[in-house]
Amino acid sequence: MLETRRLTATLAVTLLTAAAGCSSNISPPAVSNTPAPQVNSLKDATTEPAISVTKLTLAAINPNPVEQLKINQYLGGLAAKGFTKKTQGVWVQSSDSLLANHQGTTPLPAASITKVATSLVALSTFSPNHRFLTTISTTGPIKNGTLEGDLVIQGNLDPFFVWEEAFALGNRLNELGIKRVKGNLLINGKFYMNYEYDPLKSGNLLKVGMNSRLWTPQALTQYQTLPPGTPRPQVVIDGAVKVVPALPSNAQLLVRHYSPTLADLLKKMNRYSNNKMAEMIADSVGGAQQVARKAATLAGVPEAEIQLVNGSGLSELNRISPRAAVALFLAIDRYLKPLNMTIGDVLTVVGQDQGILDERKIPQMSVVKSGTLNTVSALAGALPTKDKGIVWFAIMNGGNNLTGFRTQQELLLNNLVNQWGVVDSLPSELTPTQKPEDQMSRNEVVK
Repeated sequence: MLETRRLTATLAVTLLTAAAGCSSNISPPAVSNTPAPQVNSLKDATTEPAISVTKLTLAAINPNPVEQLKINQYLGGLAAKGFTKKTQGVWVQSSDSLLANHQGTTPLPAASITKVATSLVALSTFSPNHRFLTTISTTGPIKNGTLEGDLVIQGNLDPFFVWEEAFALGNRLNELGIKRVKGNLLINGKFYMNYEYDPLKSGNLLKVGMNSRLWTPQALTQYQTLPPGTPRPQVVIDGAVKVVPALPSNAQLLVRHYSPTLADLLKKMNRYSNNKMAEMIADSVGGAQQVARKAATLAGVPEAEIQLVNGSGLSELNRISPRAAVALFLAIDRYLKPLNMTIGDVLTVVGQDQGILDERKIPQMSVVKSGTLNTVSALAGALPTKDKGIVWFAIMNGGNNLTGFRTQQELLLNNLVNQWGVVDSLPSELTPTQKPEDQMSRNEVVK
């Protein structure tokens, strides 16, 4: 993984693939004297640019005859193999010109294209620089390396608190003089660790992560991906892990843990199609129904074209029309531009970003999201071309032929790009602009 010199490819493959998610290597930062980064509060509409809901979509009429012929030939090839055209959908547009359309306004099983809707609504609810906050408090004094009280964790929807965060937090507590907790580890709020929803299980994972003597093989594997010399934390908790409905009245704030930026979280989620992260992020903005409704409004399509039962795409009941899929990408693009960001900051850039698309033969420098279920193969995104600029597309295939669908998708897209001209370099409109070092998790000691 190229996101930071402190995050190795081994780490990315080990945790992101094994857990259908991703991981970040965080070394304990120095005590910060800078203002706290933005955390869990809805963005102020007077200071954050809003996603424009001006007309983003095109009418499903009058496609370009030349490109439409190519799509008809593509669909004819699938039909010849026994796959009905009723379960296929295609939408291709360049700027404000419709190039090709087949069932473009018909909602079809979208699989993980759903994550693009979740991304759009998360960006509109928070902001790209938003960070989820986890607080660490104590209920007693620190004497001779022992906390004479409880250690209290208050979670607040961070979807990316993984082993590395536990190691870094344990090391930070060691630096603050805490090597043993005489009381309990108390968990309050929505605290997730290693994509575990249950706060009690998450608390027990944290207890293990902060004490290297308890490390499981999985924890040790993650530690071994960190830079040589990274300290092994030792925070021994004498008491039990307990979930509490509220913070103790005598809790004193000690450390604020900030997640990576939302833009970085979305990029990780989309690159590895992390279903658990997607569900957690969808929950943070109100759930699947809210995602569907808001995404349709922001994308400028009828609500009927985006029908969701979850935020990840793990159901064939999640249906998005090809036109709406393209409109989701366009809405994200329009939102990020005033912030000097691009869709490449939150979605996979083929040939540059490692992830689930590594083995596919999708045109280089395209920015895409794929989706796969047992009988669904979907692919959508942006193709940079010389003659037509950025071409936006969505292909949704239904039927029991995933390998064949993928091969045909790749052939179609490569043929189109060759016809329209292969670009020499990634256009600025798609080039990520965020610096990896600015997106890392942070532990801020409260003075």
